[in-house]
Amino acid sequence: MSKVLLVFFGTLLWYLPTPEGLTLQAWHLFSIFITIILAVILQATPIFTASILGLSTAVLTHTLTPQQAYSGFSEGFILLIIVAFLIARGVIKSGLGKRIAFNIIKRFGKSSLGLAYSVIAADMLIAPAFPSNTARSGVLYPIVSALCADSGSKVADGTRKKLGAYLMLVSMAGITISSTMWLTAMAANPAGAKMAQELGIHITYGSWVLAAVLPSLVAFILLPLLVMKIFPPELIKTPLAPITAKENLDKMGNISKNEYITSGTFVSMVLLWVFSTSLGLDKTAIAFMGLGVLMLSNIFTLEDLAHEGNALGTLVWFAILFSMSSHLNLFGFMTWMGGYISILVDGMPWGLVYVTLIVAYVLIHYFFVSQTAQMLALFSVFLEVGIAAGVPAEMLALMLLFATNFSAIITPQGSSANVIYLGSGYIESSEVYKYGGIITLVNTVIYLTVGTAWMMLIL
Repeated sequence: MSKVLLVFFGTLLWYLPTPEGLTLQAWHLFSIFITIILAVILQATPIFTASILGLSTAVLTHTLTPQQAYSGFSEGFILLIIVAFLIARGVIKSGLGKRIAFNIIKRFGKSSLGLAYSVIAADMLIAPAFPSNTARSGVLYPIVSALCADSGSKVADGTRKKLGAYLMLVSMAGITISSTMWLTAMAANPAGAKMAQELGIHITYGSWVLAAVLPSLVAFILLPLLVMKIFPPELIKTPLAPITAKENLDKMGNISKNEYITSGTFVSMVLLWVFSTSLGLDKTAIAFMGLGVLMLSNIFTLEDLAHEGNALGTLVWFAILFSMSSHLNLFGFMTWMGGYISILVDGMPWGLVYVTLIVAYVLIHYFFVSQTAQMLALFSVFLEVGIAAGVPAEMLALMLLFATNFSAIITPQGSSANVIYLGSGYIESSEVYKYGGIITLVNTVIYLTVGTAWMMLIL
């Protein structure tokens, strides 16, 4: 019944009069896109099915040309996600992931909560050196995956909720906080700071970290507890886990040849990713080179590739949604929406304007499949509206840029960093819409309360 209602809803929206200021093409694309999103939220169909149906509808109705519809498949960062997923399998298969996981369990494994905090802490420590949160997810994912498997939680045997689903969601959510904490932890951050400078607002590395540190630490403390409450693992206390981990490490013995090769490849990739901008290197090409080394060493084989259906499925649906989201922006839908928001806040007190703009900016992320795309499309528009209403300029600029990051888990496609976790099978798309929405709400409250009060004190 829900599928019939969704088709009816999408058809009705399609034939409604086009709102003033929008082209028919933009309205039709929005009708298709929002119907896809609702289909996944309501669990009427998997995200893969909804995406391919949406793609075919967009092309067959001439809403998008084939070139426009398939443009996402040529995006390097989408390929990076898939290659990182394949490399993660190599890290686990070589035994390196197991060794790292056992060492973490030995030190922090007395509870699921301890493991969750250790994963996010590791993320926050390495984040300043990673201007790509997608690449960072490629570093964290194999470690988290090994932690799940070696705690007896696997997708294949139906035990994903024993621990794996919890840790995967915590790690995915943790990236939203680490990306907010550091100016250099996500590509859109320095780009946004440069755009703010064009409006006379100077954001430095120091001022960013100073403004972000308190709300980010509060979020770091609360996040694993929140996920434990709303999406608890079946395994809570594991007092014997550290002992078992030590015994397993003893059984593994010395580091094997494959582990040496994998660790050398992995460390080399990480270093090249860190310095890729200064060296003029493409991050996706670095990932392909790393995968090639693992394949030459027979650590990852063509037989392994045959079992990675989730990775290839992820490539398809994410590329489709990225194409649609990008063209919604290109067709002027986002600018049109921003214009209506500026009319809505006209005449309001600046404090109410500030809150309205941030909340609207977060909610609009439902329609974006790229944090950077949203920032480029809406940051300057929202900033200028707020400044005209009397909102303190530096505080608003920082909060909008923070929101670009802390809202990233609001949908499965809200960040390219999310997608590798979705491909694991431990988390379902509908769960991200539900629990990711709650996490985003809590993040928004933390940054708007603690973050705003802190910035009003220090700025």
